[in-house]
Amino acid sequence: MAVRQALGRGLQLGRALLLRFTAKPGLAYAWGRAGPAAAWGRGGRPGRAAGPGAEPSGLRLPGRYRFFRQSVAGLAARLQRQFVMRARGGAGPGGRAVFLAFGLGIGLIEEKQAEGRRAAAACQEIQAIFTQRNKLVPDPLDTRRWQGFRLEDYLIGQSIGKGCSAAVYEATMCALPQYLEKAKHVGPLPEREPDVVPQEEGERAPKASAFPLAIKMMWNISAGSSSEAILSTMSQELVPASRVALAGEYGAVTYRKSKRGSKQLTPHPNIIRVFRAFTSSVPLLPGALADYPDVLPPSLHPEGLGHGRTLFLVMKNYPCTLRQYLHASAPSPRLATMMILQLLEGVDHLVQQGIAHRDLKSDNILVELGADGCPWLVISDFGCCLADGCVGLQLPFTSWYVDRGGNGCLMAPEVSTACPGPRAVIDYSKADAWAVGAIAYEIFGMANPFYGQGRAHLESRSYQESQLPELPQMVPMDARQLVKALLQREASKRPSARVAANVLHLSLWGEHILALKNLKLDRMISWLLQQSAATLLANRLIEKSCLETKLKMLFLANLECEALCQAALLLCSWRAAP
Repeated sequence: MAVRQALGRGLQLGRALLLRFTAKPGLAYAWGRAGPAAAWGRGGRPGRAAGPGAEPSGLRLPGRYRFFRQSVAGLAARLQRQFVMRARGGAGPGGRAVFLAFGLGIGLIEEKQAEGRRAAAACQEIQAIFTQRNKLVPDPLDTRRWQGFRLEDYLIGQSIGKGCSAAVYEATMCALPQYLEKAKHVGPLPEREPDVVPQEEGERAPKASAFPLAIKMMWNISAGSSSEAILSTMSQELVPASRVALAGEYGAVTYRKSKRGSKQLTPHPNIIRVFRAFTSSVPLLPGALADYPDVLPPSLHPEGLGHGRTLFLVMKNYPCTLRQYLHASAPSPRLATMMILQLLEGVDHLVQQGIAHRDLKSDNILVELGADGCPWLVISDFGCCLADGCVGLQLPFTSWYVDRGGNGCLMAPEVSTACPGPRAVIDYSKADAWAVGAIAYEIFGMANPFYGQGRAHLESRSYQESQLPELPQMVPMDARQLVKALLQREASKRPSARVAANVLHLSLWGEHILALKNLKLDRMISWLLQQSAATLLANRLIEKSCLETKLKMLFLANLECEALCQAALLLCSWRAAP
């Protein structure tokens, strides 16, 4: 009994000593037991290794501690050799047992660290493969065969919709005869109702094929009439612009002078792309005098307050918004879960670029139906975004005049309750993820509790988590728990968009791996390799618009070991709770 206790004590002592100096909590020791789960509440995800010789993500140590980790294997070997020498020298059994247990403890820790390094390296290799595979195929409309930097280059159709700062019209390119001929044959089209989505595919097909583009005309009341002033004032709208979007008459030189550190968003399948951006004289478009006469220039309407020149953005024409889609369709619980997953993937991409949308709502999310009939969601309308290269996601809130974003109903608690001060800062790293949690109610067929009235109405400033309505039982348990987690009042308790997306990925595709009692990194990596092979094969053999295949490719292209560990821990804790 004394020897067994000594072995256990030595093993415990070895683990404690090496854990203190050699490992970062939450990665190599997280699997199979409860760990410091507070790490999953941090925003963002760790940086990637700079190269083959760099330390894997999640395993970095301060320089003065690296010796302990790098020499741990050699230390274990030396201890074992010294044990053999002492055993031959006649040391007492208790001392030999403690010495051996200490060496064994160090050896086990080194084995765990090696497992973590293998997992991180495998994740990086999978990520590199799918990052290349997942690059957006150039849109056939975004081609250098046509310039498209003048309003005269387009045939503009009927109004698609309008918001508080712009009107959107369907359009086609005059330079491409096949689209122009179709548009002429379609003739005048009725204006799209705000809450109606065409039920028959035949009703949507002619419109989409005749007018593949959408032109957004900004309303210019205060930006002046010079192109430089317009591009500077409306620079947030240019955040999702493609590389060639600003290569026209005014864009290339003027925008570089005026952007003042604003960021440019790299492409992502769940975020809108602006193909062309240019300034032009304001025309009298269909419905302008009835829908927005006050913002027209005086030359078009005597009582108009607008300037004669404004910004135009050319994008893809999507059939409907998320609100319109949900008005006409009721997605199944699994399909609704995949729709929420798409929003989280888009928000995570914004966070990694240091951008906050700050105006997420169902009207600003566009929907396209794939060949399989499943909806693909795209985040649009960046007019309220935070994309300042100087402040990132940490906005100094020095006075009430600082713009906190749009849509006060879906403003995260840390934003809506912020008070200005000399050192006050608003952290937007998890604000959009909170908004996705609120929109999830709409996707699952319920009323958004932050849009309600009377007792059903909640305010982000004052609500309590216990007041959140329960989602239907038909909604998967993991999705229900995730929505609650996303709507935590304290940002530190809320999962990041990356961790939340990984939770749904594991819940959708990794049920059998989560069912294992002892979840280990090596088994997880084996599962990831199987998923990678199956996804690559499916991407070649199955229709590329298959929703599940596209989501799996996004998952593997954003694979990081630490965020995956945090998501697995979160799922295991939910499933273990009574």
